[in-house]
Order: sequence, then C-alpha cells, then structure tokens
Amino acid sequence: MAAAQTAKDTVEQFTTAGNQAFKDAVEKSLAALNEANTYSKQNLEAVVASVTAAAKGAEAVGAQAMAYSKKAFEGQVAAAKSLAAAKSVQEVVELQTAFAKTSLEAYMAEMNKLGETVTASVKDSLKPLNERVTATVEKLQAAR
Repeated sequence: MAAAQTAKDTVEQFTTAGNQAFKDAVEKSLAALNEANTYSKQNLEAVVASVTAAAKGAEAVGAQAMAYSKKAFEGQVAAAKSLAAAKSVQEVVELQTAFAKTSLEAYMAEMNKLGETVTASVKDSLKPLNERVTATVEKLQAAR
C-alpha cells in the first residue's frame, strides 16, 4: 500500500512539474510572440512615417520646381519683349547678355535651394528608419 502511495505521489509530482513546465513554455512563447508583434508594428509605423516624409519632400520639390518654372517663363517673356523693342543690334546684344547672366544666376540659386530641399527631405525620410535600426542594434546588444 505504501509503495502504491509513493508511486502515486511520484506520478502526481511529475504531472504537476510537466504541466507547470508546459504552462511556462506557453507563457514565454506568447510573450515572445507579443513582443515580436509589437516590434513589427513599430517597424511598420517607421516605414509609414518614412514614406509620408518622402511624399511631403516630393511635394515640396514639385511645388518649388513649378514656382521656378513659372518665374523663369515670365522672365523669358519679359526678355523677349525687351529684345523686340530694342533699337539696335548693340542693344539686343546687351539685353541678351544681361538676360543670360540673370537667368544663369537664378538657375544656380534655384538648384542650390532645390538641393537643400532634397537633402532635408531625404534626411526626414530616413530618420524613422534609422531610429528603428538603432533600436534593433540596441536590442541585439542587450540580448548578448
């Protein structure tokens, strides 16, 4: 009888220990899955923020290009009117030279401005992704 009770107690202990180990493993798995889901959500949010920033940058570049094109066209029309009203070949050459110089200066200024806009846009677009990469590296280093 005592041997049977001892065997029964041993089986109950193994069963209880097995159930607890299974429960612990399931809880750890669920916690890891939840953490992975959270991490994936944060990555997706970073991608969305990056794409949004890129779209805003593209919109700014487009608006800037349109404004420059309009201004340049207006300058060309004004220059054509001035050239048409010129009284001599010398005046035409002077007007054309002044227009070319002004146009080139405006173009170079616009390209510098456009370069700054693109640089800022790229920086803003990459910021959320860089933050996620940094978080990943820190997480990996902490896991060591």
